[in-house]
Amino acid sequence: MGRKRAADRVVEQVDTGRAELVPDPDRAGSWTLLLDGAPQSHVDLTDPTHLEFEYVRRLAAAVDLVAPPGEPLRVLHLGGGALTLPRYVSATRPGSTQRVSEVDGALVELVRRALPWPSDARLRVRVQDARAVLTSTRDASFDVVVADVFAGARTPAHLTSVEYAAEVARVLRPAGWYLANLADGPPLRYARGQVATVRSVLPQACLVGDAAVLRGRRYGNLVLMAGRTTPPVPELTRRAAGDWFPGRVVAGDEVDRFTSGAAMVRDADATGSDPPPPGLFSVRR
Repeated sequence: MGRKRAADRVVEQVDTGRAELVPDPDRAGSWTLLLDGAPQSHVDLTDPTHLEFEYVRRLAAAVDLVAPPGEPLRVLHLGGGALTLPRYVSATRPGSTQRVSEVDGALVELVRRALPWPSDARLRVRVQDARAVLTSTRDASFDVVVADVFAGARTPAHLTSVEYAAEVARVLRPAGWYLANLADGPPLRYARGQVATVRSVLPQACLVGDAAVLRGRRYGNLVLMAGRTTPPVPELTRRAAGDWFPGRVVAGDEVDRFTSGAAMVRDADATGSDPPPPGLFSVRR
């Protein structure tokens, strides 16, 4: 079996690094995408509602709660990877209009060829920088903007500033939501700064994550949900608590305490997110 998995593995050089597609030994038809050794996406080609990565399940839970079940949404995805969340939205909210921005054209072609997504005229993938896509998007045109953009294992600096957040707010409808994957570790300097920055334009926010990550005890992923109206905290809390790996939700005064002392980030002084600790990532071969 080990030899078969090795033979099925796909390794290609793409525009942003070395891409690997690794078959999941526990789920037929499932694959993990890595870029330069860092896991980027997990896709189940037979069941797009199966979400392996816990932070993606938290993003999906937020999407589930922004509108009644099955209601189509307009969603802009900044960062494509293997299109895990766009596939999920297509399956759970048929008729949704989705735009995916992915800067790596060679990666898009690899995924299109090796992990093809179902044909859907409402799901379009554009090879373009995420900030440039925002700039060219008309006002109030999306219900949800999802940011999951990494160069290697770091979020690029130009997607961390208040100017960037203002563009996100501009393209969201008044009741729309911004969802972001924030990867950080002790002392959560980057995550605190990002929440403070986004809240300067989308003030109603909550965070979902593992308790140890939220307390600054280890590196991991936090999901930020921000908008202009009150987030669905009770429902998110139930979903997080019932996950395979239970998480918790930080909202209200706790968000104020989380961002206490954190400065907003501007284009002039923006830096990429902090890199993960060496040796953090491992995928079964």
